[in-house]
Amino acid sequence: MDLVTLENYAFTVTFVAYMTAAVIYIVYLGYKNENMVRVATLGTIVGFIANTALLGLRWKISSHAPFVNGFEFLVSFTWGIAGIYLLAEWRYKFRMIGAFVMPVAWLLLAYIAVIMPPQMKNAENLMPALQSNWLTIHVATAMVSYGAFALSLGTSIMFLIKQNMENNKSKSDFNKRMPTLDILDDISYKFIAVGFPLLSIVIVSGAIWAEYAWGRYWSWDPKETWSLITWLVYAAYLHARFTFGWRGSRAAWMSILGFIFVLFTFFGVNYLLSGIHAYGGS
Repeated sequence: MDLVTLENYAFTVTFVAYMTAAVIYIVYLGYKNENMVRVATLGTIVGFIANTALLGLRWKISSHAPFVNGFEFLVSFTWGIAGIYLLAEWRYKFRMIGAFVMPVAWLLLAYIAVIMPPQMKNAENLMPALQSNWLTIHVATAMVSYGAFALSLGTSIMFLIKQNMENNKSKSDFNKRMPTLDILDDISYKFIAVGFPLLSIVIVSGAIWAEYAWGRYWSWDPKETWSLITWLVYAAYLHARFTFGWRGSRAAWMSILGFIFVLFTFFGVNYLLSGIHAYGGS
């Protein structure tokens, strides 16, 4: 069996495993069954392993780090989301968070499977501008950073739902099973605190890489600009938290806004705007 066929199988396993996990986590919101939700965790683990194999196979096929085009970056993005989520589930033991995080990973793969043109999924030779070790540093830190921000997105959405139920004095089992507002706020903050310095490394390594490739550190390319805007949103979140004591719904909405900018930095810039980054997904 050739490597391309194995890669296709790895993608299919990843897609099905993340889809299964996402569906079961969502069902778990309204139907508490610990045995069932363990299947969701197992699905996430299987998907993460297949996701890792998929990246490894693409690396072998292309003979370079699989961070060049949109397909490779999205597959790396889902790897970061699943990996960060598994870390959070292990650390905090709140499986309900999976219902708000794993659907994001699955939807990114669904975009690849349904919408992305087939030619964009093919392995590509490295263009001269990409032949640098800074590429690996730049995108590897991005996928972990974005994974942390996705986790923060999920807990921020949970916070707003929980807050609404608390305000309406809901006595539902769903409300009782959700983590407290303080815990959700704290988890969201901690993962932004992890993602933000990594995003800083993404921008700095990108600037060094740009000087190596094009002879200038910064050119106000759309992706550079929107990456900076995203960085500023998360910087404002941390500044407001430390300086003005922002907690609760204001912090949650800022976390959600930050992830919207993360998505626009990839999808909006790649498909709506033009620039020197238009060839890839980093």
